[in-house]
Amino acid sequence: MGVDRPDDADIPPDGSGDHRDGEGGGGDGGRAGRAGGGHTETRHRQEYYAELRVAVSVEESVTAQRAAAREQAAAQKWDGTAKESRWMWTEYQRKWPPEERPPVDRSADPPGSWRGEGDRFLPRAVNRRVEAECERVAEREQEKISPALRATESQDPDRHLIGFEHRLKGSDRIKAKVCRSIKNFGRDPEQAVSHVPDAIRYTFRYQEARYTQGVLADITRLKDQGFELDKLKNSWSHDQYKGINSQWIEPDSGQRFEVQFHTRISFEAKQLTHGAYEWLRTQQADKFEQMVLEAFQKKVTADVPVPSGADGIPDYQKRGSDAG
Repeated sequence: MGVDRPDDADIPPDGSGDHRDGEGGGGDGGRAGRAGGGHTETRHRQEYYAELRVAVSVEESVTAQRAAAREQAAAQKWDGTAKESRWMWTEYQRKWPPEERPPVDRSADPPGSWRGEGDRFLPRAVNRRVEAECERVAEREQEKISPALRATESQDPDRHLIGFEHRLKGSDRIKAKVCRSIKNFGRDPEQAVSHVPDAIRYTFRYQEARYTQGVLADITRLKDQGFELDKLKNSWSHDQYKGINSQWIEPDSGQRFEVQFHTRISFEAKQLTHGAYEWLRTQQADKFEQMVLEAFQKKVTADVPVPSGADGIPDYQKRGSDAG
C-alpha cells in the first residue's frame, strides 16, 4: 500500500474520481468552467470600479459647482461693498483733504540727511550707510529671492504672484522703519535695514475654494527652496484686516522678506483700506478721525468671505525671533 505524500492529490491516477457541483466531463472541463467564472468576476469588478469612478467624478463636479456658486455670490456681494466703500473713502477725503496735512519741513536739514513724518531723522553719514544697504537689498532680491519665488509660483497654475512690480519697498518707508529700529533697539544702520521685514515683499493670490490647501503647500515649497520661516500671522478672524502675512529669511545673506497670502476679495479689501491703515500708522489722526478710519476698515473687512479652514492655519514665531 502506497503512502500519501503532502503534494499528492486524493484522486485515482486515471482521473475517474467524483465530479461534484456539475464539474463532470473530465479535469480540463472543470478547469475551463472555473476559468469562465473568474472572467465573470473580473468583469464585474471592473464594472464596479468604473461605476465608482463615475460616481466620484459626479460628486466632485457637484461640489465644485456649489463652491463656484458660493464664490460667485460672495463676489457679487463684494462688488456692491467695494463700490460703496470707494464712495465712503471719497467722502472721508473730502472732509479731511490730504493736502491740508502739514508737509515735512526739511529746509533746515544738512545736505545728505533725511527726515520723514513724525520727526524721524537720519544724519548724513547714517543716511549714506542706509542707502548703501538698500542697494544690497535690491541685489539680493534680484539675484536670489525673486527667482526662487517665481520658481515656487510655477509649481501651481491655480494661483499667482500679484503686484510683483511693487516687491521692493520705497526708500522713504524703509528709512522710517530704520529710524525706529535704531532708536528702540540700538542697531547700527546695516542691522536696522536687515531687520525691516518687508523691504522685499510678495503676495500670492488664490481661488477661495483652494486657498487653505494652497497656502499650506506654498509654505512647504518656500521651505524646500531653502528659506526659513521666521513669523506667520493669521488675521482671518480679525475685524480690521483679513489675510495671512509671513516673514522669511534667506539664510546665506540673512535677508528678510515678506509673503502675504490672499484671495481676490481679501486683497482688494486690503487695497481699499490701505490709505486708512497708512494714516492710522502715523498716529497723527485725532480721536474722532481715528474712530472714523477704524470703522471704515471694519465695514470693508466685514464682507470679506473667510475660505474654509483658513482661520485654522496656526500662527508661528521662530524661537528667539524679536519684534523689531
